[in-house]
Amino acid sequence: MAEDWRNGVFALPCGADFPGAFADGLIARMRHRPPQDMARVTVFANSGQSLLALRDALIWRGPLLLPQLRLLADLGGGGATAPLARRLELGRLIDAALRAQPDLAQGQSVPELATSLAGLMAEMQLEGLDAAALERIDAGDHAQHWGRALAFLKIAAGYYLTDPPQDREARQRAEAERLAAAWARGEGLPQDPVIVAGSTGSHGATRDFMQAVARLPLGAVVLPGYDPDLPAAVWQGLETTEDHPQARHAPFVRDFGPLPEWVHGTAPDPARNRLISLALRPAPVTDQWIDEGPHLGDLIPATQHLTLLEAEQPGEEAEAIALVIREAVQRSQPVTLIAADRMLTRRVQSALDRWTIIPDDSAGQPLPLTAPGLFLRHVADLYGAELMIDGLLVLLKHPVTATGLGAEYRRQHNRHTRDLELRLRKRGPAFPDGDALRDWASRGDEHSKPWGLWLAGLLDRIVPLAADKGPRPLAARLADLRALAQDLAAGPTGDAEASELWAKASGDQARATLDHLQSHASLGHDLRAGEFRDLLYTQLQGGAVRQDVASHALVRFRGPREARTEAVGAAAGLVILAGLNEGGWPQALPPDPWLSRPMRSAAGLTLPERQVGLAAHDFQQAVGAGQVILSRAHRDADAETIPSRWLNRLVNLLGGLPDQNGRQALAQMRARGQVWLDLAAAQARPRHALAPARRPSPIPPSPALAQMSVTEVRTLIRDPYAVYARRVLGLNALDPLRPEPDAADRGNALHDIMDQFLTTLPNDPETPQAMQARLLAITDAVLARDVPWPSARLFWRARIAAVADRLMTDEAARLTQGRPVVVEERGKLPVPGFQFALTAKPDRLDLLGDGRVQVYDYKSGKPPTDKQIAHFDKQLPLEAAMVEQGAFGRIGPVPVAGISYIQLGGEGKTEARDFGPGYAQETWAGFVDLIRRYLLGERGFTARLAMERSDHASDYDHLSRHGEWDTTEPATPERFPEDG
Repeated sequence: MAEDWRNGVFALPCGADFPGAFADGLIARMRHRPPQDMARVTVFANSGQSLLALRDALIWRGPLLLPQLRLLADLGGGGATAPLARRLELGRLIDAALRAQPDLAQGQSVPELATSLAGLMAEMQLEGLDAAALERIDAGDHAQHWGRALAFLKIAAGYYLTDPPQDREARQRAEAERLAAAWARGEGLPQDPVIVAGSTGSHGATRDFMQAVARLPLGAVVLPGYDPDLPAAVWQGLETTEDHPQARHAPFVRDFGPLPEWVHGTAPDPARNRLISLALRPAPVTDQWIDEGPHLGDLIPATQHLTLLEAEQPGEEAEAIALVIREAVQRSQPVTLIAADRMLTRRVQSALDRWTIIPDDSAGQPLPLTAPGLFLRHVADLYGAELMIDGLLVLLKHPVTATGLGAEYRRQHNRHTRDLELRLRKRGPAFPDGDALRDWASRGDEHSKPWGLWLAGLLDRIVPLAADKGPRPLAARLADLRALAQDLAAGPTGDAEASELWAKASGDQARATLDHLQSHASLGHDLRAGEFRDLLYTQLQGGAVRQDVASHALVRFRGPREARTEAVGAAAGLVILAGLNEGGWPQALPPDPWLSRPMRSAAGLTLPERQVGLAAHDFQQAVGAGQVILSRAHRDADAETIPSRWLNRLVNLLGGLPDQNGRQALAQMRARGQVWLDLAAAQARPRHALAPARRPSPIPPSPALAQMSVTEVRTLIRDPYAVYARRVLGLNALDPLRPEPDAADRGNALHDIMDQFLTTLPNDPETPQAMQARLLAITDAVLARDVPWPSARLFWRARIAAVADRLMTDEAARLTQGRPVVVEERGKLPVPGFQFALTAKPDRLDLLGDGRVQVYDYKSGKPPTDKQIAHFDKQLPLEAAMVEQGAFGRIGPVPVAGISYIQLGGEGKTEARDFGPGYAQETWAGFVDLIRRYLLGERGFTARLAMERSDHASDYDHLSRHGEWDTTEPATPERFPEDG
C-alpha cells in the first residue's frame, strides 16, 4: 500500500469526473486491505459541496464503509467568536475613525467597510501574517489617503490579530502549523491514510497543510484540474504569474516534480486539453503559439464536441441555453450549466418554466430575494426616506403583507389596495400619511373602512420614520424593524405568527438572521438608517434557500468554483459554460479600500490577480469536460460586451492556425451554436403572422361629442384620435405611480398664484414694490400648500422671484388701463344647430377703460407664435370669440381689443399677438366648420393627423397601435354602427 502513496501529490486532469475518479483511486488503493480500514482513512475537502460529492461517489460504487470526511476549514475546531461579532466590533472601530477622519471612507458605509476589513484580516491570518507585516509598508511611497488608511489598519490589526486565535482562519492556520511542525519532527504521525482531495491550496494555511500531508508516509494530496501538457520552462515561472490557471499547482510541482495521475486515463478529451493549455499560456504567448501550434495536429477532432454560442442579447443567450437543456432532457442526457452571473441563471430558469423543468441549483435562492427577505428589506427602506405612493404600494402589494388573517382576507386586502391606488394616483397626496388614509376610509364601506383605519394607524408610525436618519443603537433598530414588519404582515387583528413572514424555510431563515443580529447587537456602534440597511442586506445575502419543489434529476446549475471537483465529469453530462464575458467570468475585482496593489505586495499578501487565476482554473477544468458549449452575449443592458479573456485567446489561437484547420474548426463551433440561436429565434417568432394594424380613423355614432374645451381644440387639430379616446371612449391616461413635479404641476401652481393675486387686488392702487411683496407672499403660501416636493418649491419660488419685478412693473401699467373682471371663471358657447358647446376658463379677462376686453393667458413656458396660433393654437382667439358673443355672463357681449401672453418664466415679458378686426369671429367660424364635420360623421378621428413633431408622443399611441403604421400611411375612416 505504501508504494501506492509514495509520491505524495497526485492530480486529476482537466475535465475529469473528480469525485468518481477519486473514489475509484481510493478504492483501488484500499483493495487489499480489510474493509474496516476504509473507515480509518481521513479525507479533507475544501467545501461542503465537494464533501457531499465525494461521499455520493463512494456510495454509488457499492457497499463499503466510508472514510472519515472532514472540511479543511474545520482544522482547529472552527471559530471561537462569530464572524458577525467580529464585523460589528470592527464597525465600531471604523465608525470612531470616520468621526475623526470623515475622508477615510470612499463612499462606502461602515458595514461595507467592516465586511471588507474582516475579509482582509481573515486573509492575513490564513497567510500567517500578523500586525507587524503592515510595518513593512512604506506609507511615504503612496498617496495621503492610503497613508491614513494604513494608519488605521495598523490599529485594527493590533486589535484583531491577537492571541489566543478567535477566528476560524486563525485557528486553521495555527493547527496547520502545529501539525506540520510536529510531523516534521516525527511526532504524532498518523498511522492511517490522510488525504486532501480537491483543494488547490489557494491560501497559505491550506497550502502548508497540504504539503505537510503529502510528506506523510500514508499521506496524499489529489489536485484537481492539473495540466500535464505545460513545459517545464513554463512551470518554473508560474509561481509569480498569479492570473494563470495552473499557478496554484506550481509550488507542488516545484517541490514534488511532475504529478502522477491518481487514476489513469480520466481526461475526457486530451486533445482539447492540449489546445486549451496552449491557449492559456502566460504572456507573451504569440511565439509559443507559432512554435507549438503546429504540433497540435488537426484541430477539428479536438473541437468536435465544443460549441460556441454567441447571442446578441442576454435574453437570447438564455433562451438558446434553455433549448439546449430541454433537448438534453428529452435524450435523457445529464446537463450542467456553469455560470458566475446569477442573473443569467435566473433568466435560464425562467425560460425553462415553460416546460416545467426545475433545475437543481446548488446556490439556491438568495435570502434577500425570497418573499420574507425582500419584505424585510422594504420595511428597512422606510427609515430615513420620505414615503411616497409607490413605496406604500410596494409594501401593500407584497405577498407577505396582511397574510395573518388567511387567504380570503388577503383577497379583500388586494381589492382595497387597488381602490386606494386609483385614488392616490388621481388625487394624491404624493406623500400619503395617516390623515389622508383616514379621510379616504371615512368614505368607505363596512369592509374598507376598518382596513383603511388600520393602514392609517400604521402610516402614523411610518411617516415619522423619514426623520430617523441619525445614529441609533442596533438593538433598537432591530426591535423596531421586527415590530413594524410583524404588524404589516399580520394585517388588522391578525397574527404575525400565522402570516407568511416567518413561514416556510425562507421565513425560518429570515427569523434566524434577525435573531443572530439581535444576539450580537450590543457589540455594534449606533447605526444610521443607511448603515442599518446595508448591514441587514449583508446578513441576508449570506443565506440561501433551496427550493421546496423537487428538481429535475438531469439538470444542474452550478457555480464556477464547483467546476473544480463536482460540476464536470460523467455525472455532469453536457456542460454549458455561460456568460463568458469580461466582468461576468471572470468577474470584476472589487476595489480594496484599505491597501493598494503595491501595499499588498509589500505586506506579503496575495495580489488581486490571484482571484482571476482561480477563475481561470475553474474555466480550464470545466472546458475539459466531454461535451461543452461556450456561450456569451455580444451586448448587455448597457453596452457592447468584451469576450472573456480565455474565450478570446481560444478564438484567436484557432484563427491563427489555418494549416491545422483552426479556422474551419472555429467556424464549425459557431455553426453548431447558431443552430440553437436559430431555434430560439424560431420559438420566439409568432406561430401565426398577424397583419399590421391600419392607421385608425374612427367615426363614432352622432353626436360624438357634447362639449369641448378651447384647450382641446389644439389636440383636435393635431391628434383627433386622442380626443376620440378621451371624450368618446372615456379613457384617460393613468396617473403616474410616483408623482413627480412636471411642467403641468408648475403651470397649475403658477396659475393658482396669479389667480389669488388678482382676486385679492385692493381697490386702491399699489406700488410695484408692494405688489411684488404681496405676490411673493402668495407664492410662498400656494407652494407650501400645493407643492409637496421641497426642491420644486425652492426652484419654482426662485423662478417667480426672478421675474417678479418685471411682472409687477407691467402689472401696474395694465391696471392703469383696466381691471380684471373674469379670472379663472368658466364660460360656455353653444354651436348653432348642434347639441354641442365650446367651454373655456380664461386665465384673465381685463375690462379696459374704453369698454373693450383684453384677453390674457399665463404661460409658464414659451408662448406660441403668431404662425402657430394661425394653424393650431386657437385657444385665445376662440376665447375672444366667446367674449364677443357673451359666453361670460359677468361682462356680456363686448368687443375684444387684443390677445396677449404673460410669461411667468423666462424674462417675465407680456407679449401681444396679431388680432385684427374680425379675427375672433373668423376663428369661430373655422372651428364651427371643423367640429360640424366630426359631429355629422363626415370626418374620422384620425390618429396623429398633424403632429407638430414626429417624435412627440401621445397618451394613446399604444391604443392606436402606432408603430404598426406610420404617418405616411393614409387613414381609412371606419364608421361604427349606431348600436355600438
